Amino acid sequence: MKKWMYLIFPAVMLGVFVIFYMSHAKELHAKEQRQIAEAKAKRDEADAKKKAAEEKARADAAKRQAERDAEDKQKADEKAAKQAADDKRVRDDTAKYVAQGDAAQKQLNAQEQELDRLRKERDKTSREAFDIAKQVELTRIARRTAELEIQRMNKMIVDRASNSSLVRPPVIVAPPPAK
Repeated sequence: MKKWMYLIFPAVMLGVFVIFYMSHAKELHAKEQRQIAEAKAKRDEADAKKKAAEEKARADAAKRQAERDAEDKQKADEKAAKQAADDKRVRDDTAKYVAQGDAAQKQLNAQEQELDRLRKERDKTSREAFDIAKQVELTRIARRTAELEIQRMNKMIVDRASNSSLVRPPVIVAPPPAK
C-alpha cells in the first residue's frame, strides 16, 4: 500500500492544480485578449498621431527649405561680390609685392657678391696670419735648437777640459819624512 501512495498523492494534487488552472486560464486568456486589443488601439492612435506630425513636419520643412534657399542665394550673391573685391585687392597687392620682391632680390644679389668678396679677403688674411705664425714658430724652434746645440758644445768642451791632463794639478809625491 505504501507504494501506491507515491502515485495517489501526486495524482490528487495534480487534479486539484488542474481544476484551479482551468478556472483561472479562461480569465487569463480574456485578460490577455483585452491587453492585446488595448495595445493595438494605442498603436493605431500613435500611428495616426505620427502621420499627422509627419505631414506637419513636411510642410514646415518645405517652408523652412524655401526660406533657407532664399537666404543662401542672397548670401551667395554677397559672397560673390565680396570675393570679386578681394580678388582685385589681391591682384593689386600681388603686383606691389612682386615689385618689392624684385628690388629685394637685386639687393640680395649685391649683398651676396659683397659677402663672397669679404669671405675671400678673410680667407686670404687668415692664411697670411697662419703663415706668419708658422714662420714665428719655426724661428723659435730654430732658436731653441741653436741654444741646445750651444749647451751641448759647452758641455763637450767642459768634459774635454776636465778630462785633460793640462787642467789637473801635478801630483807631487812628498818625500818621506826624515828620521
